[in-house]
Amino acid sequence: MFEALINDIRYGIRVLVKNPGFTTVAILTLALGIGVNTAIFSVVYGVLLRPLPYKDGSQLVILHQKTAQARQANVPFSAQEIFDYRRETHTMESVVEHHTMFFLLLGKDTAERVQTAVVSANFFDVLGVKPLLGRTFRASDETPKSDAVLVLSYKYWQARHGGDPEIVGKVFQMNNRPHTVIGVLPPIPEYPAASDVYMPTSQCPFRSNPATIANRQARFMNVFGRLKPGVPIEQAEADLATIAHQLQGAYPAAYPKDYGYSTTAAPLQEELTRKARMTFLTLLAASGFVLLIACANVANLLLARLLKVERELAIRAALGAGRGRLIRQMLTESTLLSLAGGALGLAFAPTTLRLLVKFAERFTTRATEVRIDGTVLLFTVLVSVVTGLIFGLAPALSSGQHAGESLKQGSARTTTSAGRRRLRGALVIAQVAVSFMLLIGAGLMIRSFAKLQQVNPGFRPDHLLTMRLSPNFSHYQQPQQFTGLWKNILSRTQAVPGVQSAALASNFPFSPAAIANGPGSTNFQIEGRMLSQGELAPVVDLTVVSSAYFDTVHQPLVKGRVFDDHDDGNGLLVALVNQTMARHRWPGEDVIGKRVTFDRGQHWTTIVGVMADTKEYGLERPVPDELYLPVAQNGFVPLLVMRTAADPMGLASAVRATLHDFDPQLAVDQVNTVERLEHESLTAPRVVTVLLSIFAALALVISACGIAAVMALSVRQRTQELGIRMALGAAPGSIVNMVVRQGLLLAVIGTLAGIGGAIVLTRLLRTLLYETSPTDSLTFVGVSVLFLAIAAVSCLIPARQVTEIDPLIALRQE
Repeated sequence: MFEALINDIRYGIRVLVKNPGFTTVAILTLALGIGVNTAIFSVVYGVLLRPLPYKDGSQLVILHQKTAQARQANVPFSAQEIFDYRRETHTMESVVEHHTMFFLLLGKDTAERVQTAVVSANFFDVLGVKPLLGRTFRASDETPKSDAVLVLSYKYWQARHGGDPEIVGKVFQMNNRPHTVIGVLPPIPEYPAASDVYMPTSQCPFRSNPATIANRQARFMNVFGRLKPGVPIEQAEADLATIAHQLQGAYPAAYPKDYGYSTTAAPLQEELTRKARMTFLTLLAASGFVLLIACANVANLLLARLLKVERELAIRAALGAGRGRLIRQMLTESTLLSLAGGALGLAFAPTTLRLLVKFAERFTTRATEVRIDGTVLLFTVLVSVVTGLIFGLAPALSSGQHAGESLKQGSARTTTSAGRRRLRGALVIAQVAVSFMLLIGAGLMIRSFAKLQQVNPGFRPDHLLTMRLSPNFSHYQQPQQFTGLWKNILSRTQAVPGVQSAALASNFPFSPAAIANGPGSTNFQIEGRMLSQGELAPVVDLTVVSSAYFDTVHQPLVKGRVFDDHDDGNGLLVALVNQTMARHRWPGEDVIGKRVTFDRGQHWTTIVGVMADTKEYGLERPVPDELYLPVAQNGFVPLLVMRTAADPMGLASAVRATLHDFDPQLAVDQVNTVERLEHESLTAPRVVTVLLSIFAALALVISACGIAAVMALSVRQRTQELGIRMALGAAPGSIVNMVVRQGLLLAVIGTLAGIGGAIVLTRLLRTLLYETSPTDSLTFVGVSVLFLAIAAVSCLIPARQVTEIDPLIALRQE
């Protein structure tokens, strides 16, 4: 058997080499399909399927507190709650905490803002992470009087310290005390976000404050857990539900019954990939469709080639070759083709993969694990082999069915059976149907993306420069010091040549934090509207801004007035609301003069104006209720927004130098333009749209070529018949029309099948579409017209060969 297989391979290679045109087209077609699938699978496996790089990663879970009635899906935990779950759980080996804060690493005359993860001392032990350098935390590092220590993330160590192998033992100033680096982490995915450095809980001034620890409602931490061996997550959730019920009974003030508190657990692997799952599975399905179309096209090419070798196969059968032997030979040739296509596709996959990794980084920190490894190579080999068997099976089964007829007819005439014609037609219909579904998906995404780009953000994003400021708060303890800080920042910034206006804000449109976290939800109460029994307090998104903010971003005033210099700590507490909040909370009323409270009536804030709605959290998201407060009444906010006369980034260095001269320990980072941030906010839908469009275009080209090839073969086989028709008086034009109609019939049947499939499958795209129905009639009609027009051209080109037939020669042969 082995010797026979070797002979089949040798013979298959000789056949493919002798047919370079056919071989080249088939290999390139398969390379497109297999290469695309390899690249997409690399991302899907690396992000969604690869086991976590932690010890027994499947046992790691994230705990979530929820309030069903208040519609809060992820309420953070307080220290007291963590102590309770750690003490009462019967299903978890360990429960550890994690939260992030920003601190300053101070040099002699420099300051760097670092995102710091504050974790339990055994956090890395629970995850099963071994340090790349040094060590991680010990229990002794978490005692109140222990020396301050830091563990660096791999990415921060590489980016800021150049991968310094001697970094362990170096000392940095943070929170007015020295911190010693004790270790560096390996490159692992971090949740819920990537951090620069890690510290134990005792070193965070806020977390270690006794008042914070004692306050059950000081909720700001994430909680990780490790299940005991053999404990299913369903049992853990039942255990957590019991503990949550006990806490509600023991502390009714902290857990109002009207809120519906509960606690659940989710596998860490799912949490790391939740945002990416739907997008990448959609792309994997689309790439799979491209491969199916490529298979159908190559199968048709093989069927066409059978006509050339039919007599040879018949002679081999007559000399004693069994049908199984002939089928094995044909499958060997098709598998060789697919393996060659897979090898070529694999060569191009890394280029595509680099782009996909950058795209994946927007969804998950697991993007760093995406690579072409043994699993991906095995996938490529399996896909290549299976692909070869799929597209080679139909021609192979058809290869020995008409040997007797081939020998009788000799070499003068080439015929094809009705069954084989039906098979080729079915393959074309399948190609058309799948291509149509891909085109519909791409068309819907294009329509959706076009609508997104037409959305008015509610302000002018051009010429807006933004940066984040982080002062050394130990230098600013009193309210008047903070007032002097933000006034100095604004006055010095506005004095920089080219800066037209400047403002401070706690948030601004398309900021990375706004896009990642979404609107805030601060409880408030409207004057004169008492909450009934069981009614939840309304929530609003709060933004603190300086008086020039609205003029800087060009956000229009709809009614009333904006903030001015009189809105300070000595004046009336005032606020502005957006149009959505005015309509939502005071329908049909004049909102000016209305009052709200955020502390149950201890202080009342008067609304003095209504601002136009802005799309701060993404063009595709609905505008939330938003309320603006003046910075002079609410303290320093960290974001600086400037409108410039020229290129914003061209002024960034001058502004940074000015602020450094004012305060060398004022850290400045996240320098960007709002226009670029708006563009980046559309990266996900843009990339999905582009990839689906590329897949659809490939499918359309392959299908059009398949239709043309089938019609060309049909014309070649029917040369004598068509010649006789013309000899008997049929006009060449009528013959051309007949051939085109036959080809279009296949396209129409495929299109109708594609419409049915698209109606079902495009519903999966619903979450990716913006104001576009999955059954958008304009898209379906437009794609149908386009597809049938291209199909008509694909039929017309080979049909015109009819005009070259000489009727006399056809009659003489007959």
